[in-house]
Amino acid sequence: MRWLAPAKINLSLKILGRRADGFHELRSLMAPISVFDTLEVDPKADGDLEFLCDSPGIPLDDGNLVVRATRLFCSTFGFLPQLRIALSKEIPHGAGLGGGSSDAATTLLALDSFFQTHLEREVLVELAAELGSDVPFFLYQSAAWIGGRGERVSPVAGFAAVPLLLIKPPFGVPTPWAYSQWSQSDEIPGVHYGEQSTAAGNLINDLERPVFQKYVLLAELKRWLCSQPEVEGALLSGSGSTLFAALRTKEAGQSLRKRFENEFGTQWWVRHCETIP
Repeated sequence: MRWLAPAKINLSLKILGRRADGFHELRSLMAPISVFDTLEVDPKADGDLEFLCDSPGIPLDDGNLVVRATRLFCSTFGFLPQLRIALSKEIPHGAGLGGGSSDAATTLLALDSFFQTHLEREVLVELAAELGSDVPFFLYQSAAWIGGRGERVSPVAGFAAVPLLLIKPPFGVPTPWAYSQWSQSDEIPGVHYGEQSTAAGNLINDLERPVFQKYVLLAELKRWLCSQPEVEGALLSGSGSTLFAALRTKEAGQSLRKRFENEFGTQWWVRHCETIP
């Protein structure tokens, strides 16, 4: 079986405060986008789980969310993990695009189909919440408002397909670090942190403040994107390091990409995509 695991962007991310359990209370609008990792799940005659990945540096043991999701599902419902799972990565690590969380959620969906357990989504959501804060979102396969630390998901009906250009530098941003610095960070003068009104909604991200303070290049990139005629708005996705530009038209991405590479170079990861309705 072959399954696609979509990336996501945060169109809005507001931090409401720190919780007693150490996590942060969030209010975020997230949308899946048309950039995908690919999972292939096949049976094995015997032995334990065999997990493969085509991306160097990705852990192949219990440090990987696919492996953890598989073991959690099988132990919960009494199956032996006699499986071969191959992961092909397109979503970069440390990008703020939810690649690992999406892989975990897609693993749960794939195993539910493979073992024909036909579980209610609420049951899968409980498992997903044990794996990570963003994992439950990907089970809904639509744009959604997220609350709590990420476990409360309210799908949004009729969300439009918004053309995007994603740009990630050759470095990632550790999510725990970004949240730990949120309350003590300052804004950089000349950078717009407030809401931007676009066809995709009002773009805002409270994590831009700590991330831009340390990675000034990302602040400069946002400022540059917002000045381009093809762009309705630009924002850091999650904790970064990816920024996305919400485009006025789908065709605008090509000219914007060419101008960006002339200005900033070709060492960046750049993708044209759109939100998935």
